Amino acid sequence: MQIKILAFDVFGTVVDWHSSIAREIDRMQLGVDGNEFALAWRAGYQPAMKRVMSGELGWTLIDDLHRMVLDELLAKYAISSLDESQKRHLNKVWHRLDAWPDSVEGLTRLKSRFTICTLSNGNIGLLTNMAKNAGLPWDCILSAEVFGKYKPDPATYLGVAKIFDVAPEEVMLVAAHQDDLAGARAAGLKTAYIERPYELGATQKKDVSPNQENTFHASSIVDLAATLGC
Repeated sequence: MQIKILAFDVFGTVVDWHSSIAREIDRMQLGVDGNEFALAWRAGYQPAMKRVMSGELGWTLIDDLHRMVLDELLAKYAISSLDESQKRHLNKVWHRLDAWPDSVEGLTRLKSRFTICTLSNGNIGLLTNMAKNAGLPWDCILSAEVFGKYKPDPATYLGVAKIFDVAPEEVMLVAAHQDDLAGARAAGLKTAYIERPYELGATQKKDVSPNQENTFHASSIVDLAATLGC
C-alpha cells in the first residue's frame, strides 16, 4: 500500500465530545442532565447540516449550526438564566473538547511516517482551537469550510487528494463512523475504522463490529499506529 495521507474525522474519532459537553453542562447547574443535553445537542447537528445541504440555508459554519441547535435546546428545557456572553461561551465548548486518551500518542506516532490532517465538518477556527486545547499534532487542518461542502459529499474526500496532489487511493480516511468511511470509499479513498464504543456515553454503547470493507479496523489510534508500523 502506498498511503501518504491520513485524514481524520475528529468529533468522536479523535475527541470525546460527549463526556466533555456533559461535564460542562453539569458544572453549570442548569437543571438539566448533562448526558441528556449532550446527546440532544449532537442529535440536532445532522438535521441542521441537512438544511444547508438541501439549499434551505446558505453555507453555514458548524459553529453557527451548533448555536442554532443550542438556542432550540435552551428553549426546550426552559433555561433562561444565561446571558448572551454565557451562551457564546457555552457554544464554544465544542472548541474545548478533550482528546481520547490514546489520540495524542497515536497521532504523534503516525505523524512520524505519514502526513496527518483533519477532515471534519467542523470549521477551521473550531478545529484550530480544539487542536491547541487538546495538544493534537496535526500537520494540516482541513475542514468542510475549505471545500464549501459537508461530508459525505465526494468533494470533501477528493479535496484532500487534490490539496496534497496525490491519488485518492493514497489517502486514508480514519473515522469512528461507518457512514463517513463508506463515503470515503465511494470516492476511492482507503479507510480505517477506530472503535469508540463509548462515544455516546456509558449508557449507549455503540456496536463496533468489524466491517470487512474497511482497509483496517483498530481498537484505538495507538493500535492503528502499531498496525501501520509506527
